[in-house]
Amino acid sequence: MSEDLKTKAIKGGEFVIRETAYSDVFIPEEFDEEAKMIRQTCIDFLDTEVLNKLDRIDAQEEGLMQTLMDKSGELGMLGVSIPEQYGGFGKNFNTSMLVADAVGGGFSFAVALSAHTGIGTLPILYYGNDAQKEKYIPKLATGEWKAAYCLTEPNSGSDANSGRTSAKLSADGKHYLLNGQKMWITNGGFADVFIVFAKIEEDKNLTAFIVEKDFGGISMNPEEHKLGIKGSSTRQIFFNDCLVPVENMLSERENGFKIAVNILNIGRIKLGAATIGSARSVTSTAINYANERVQFNLPISKFGAIRYKLAEMATRLFATESAAYRAGQNIDDAYESLIAGGMEEAKAKLKSVELFAIECAIIKVWCSEMLDYVVDEGVQIYGGMGYSAEAPMERAYRDSRINRIFEGTNEVNRLLVVDMLLKRAMKGELDLMGPAQAVVSELMAIPDFGEEDDRAFAAEKKIVANLKKAGLMIAGAAVQKLMMSLAKEQEILMNIADIIGYVYVAESVLLRAEKLQQTQPGAHADYATDMAKVYLYGAIDKVNVAGKEALYSFAEGDELNMMLVGLRRFTKAQPFNVKDARQRIAKKLIEENKYCF
Repeated sequence: MSEDLKTKAIKGGEFVIRETAYSDVFIPEEFDEEAKMIRQTCIDFLDTEVLNKLDRIDAQEEGLMQTLMDKSGELGMLGVSIPEQYGGFGKNFNTSMLVADAVGGGFSFAVALSAHTGIGTLPILYYGNDAQKEKYIPKLATGEWKAAYCLTEPNSGSDANSGRTSAKLSADGKHYLLNGQKMWITNGGFADVFIVFAKIEEDKNLTAFIVEKDFGGISMNPEEHKLGIKGSSTRQIFFNDCLVPVENMLSERENGFKIAVNILNIGRIKLGAATIGSARSVTSTAINYANERVQFNLPISKFGAIRYKLAEMATRLFATESAAYRAGQNIDDAYESLIAGGMEEAKAKLKSVELFAIECAIIKVWCSEMLDYVVDEGVQIYGGMGYSAEAPMERAYRDSRINRIFEGTNEVNRLLVVDMLLKRAMKGELDLMGPAQAVVSELMAIPDFGEEDDRAFAAEKKIVANLKKAGLMIAGAAVQKLMMSLAKEQEILMNIADIIGYVYVAESVLLRAEKLQQTQPGAHADYATDMAKVYLYGAIDKVNVAGKEALYSFAEGDELNMMLVGLRRFTKAQPFNVKDARQRIAKKLIEENKYCF
């Protein structure tokens, strides 16, 4: 690797072909006192205002959610990332991630708050003109007005641009008449402002509009009865000749699909942060129950099978948290660079997230699936009580399931990871084929065993580098063999996405452990190292399985045999006693009686 590449700021998706130094990543332990105070304010709010009202929230008690939103607005929780000129705190992206994390344990309240502060508010903040921002953002920042986002329709979910809601210019040219149906609209029952996507006349792409509830021509179906997040208002909304002033078009005509995509990138990584907060709460609850529940005259936390579960829950949580805040800082760094280059603030915020859209998609998938694992094991630790609505795990289990559907299904996001990587390679933004060809050349050569590297984490870094080579080998071969038909081979694409995702998360947690060992050595760093190694050694097997499935799907003969040899080489590692590492992790959790990392 050239010295220039080593010092140049990393680009989105570039982790696949480039090693990252621990000094270049942000870890949650580095948040300053002000950020920690904001986080604590959110946690205290949940404790005093939300968690003691969960049954009432799930029953959708009239006015309760709006009251909670009002109170959170008074504390500034709705305006953390909004510029000070509009009544917010003007904090950076990673601090807004921390708020989503802190609120994530709030069940349906977390959904309402996240929808309002994210997809409800940010389209206006980032795409609105000065007049629109001055009119709407201050009231959204305080919670005086609540927001909702109207994109999905009965026949347009993942294919959002196929929506049929129409906008027709009135005869006097002063209004657009909106007609159509939207569904699954979070906060729909009480929102004052809607971000609505519609097509004008015969346009191919959507246009976005800011629609106030008081414009009229808006009706709704009753609240949806859902599997989980029952306290979240979810309505179908109908627009019947809804008169929207022409000045309420958001951005430019036919720019709506771009708005939707860019805002969803933000929603994806913020959802990942929220699932981290939820997983932290569930893990603590499970640890507490395991310490209290006695069987065979012992707390069940004494048994190895339970300790395995607790340690694995904590490890997956710690690993995905590492990836989320690593990406959040990358976004902040990109924003600062764009601002320094003269880009306008709102455009810089959007562009910085767009640059790391690949990482946003990975975090959405891996964090939501991490939470599903955590809540599932939480139910299992509770045993029969886990299935009872009288115990806390039942609600957590049901509420978790939506996260694999929210903000684009996990299947769509996996496909996007590979699609975006390949498109950036085709544009010359990322050199994937050069490193992929280098891997093939390496396979044809005699293995270079080199000198033994005794530096800290050297063995683990070599594993990560080899896992990247496995992904490059398989992706390069698939592109070369299948060419344009690869886009139709979704199973192979998802295999490749799994390899990329596990590499990113494994590298992230390893870098976090290394940074802690170098900057904050001690017990916490040692536990971080155990979790990093447990996650990494699990990722090796997952990459091996995904790699074989992909290769069996398109390669054959000598080519297949050669790449299988390569896959074995790239997923080979010295033995590591994961059982003992998990025991050490579990012992600490049990002693602290909570998730403590």
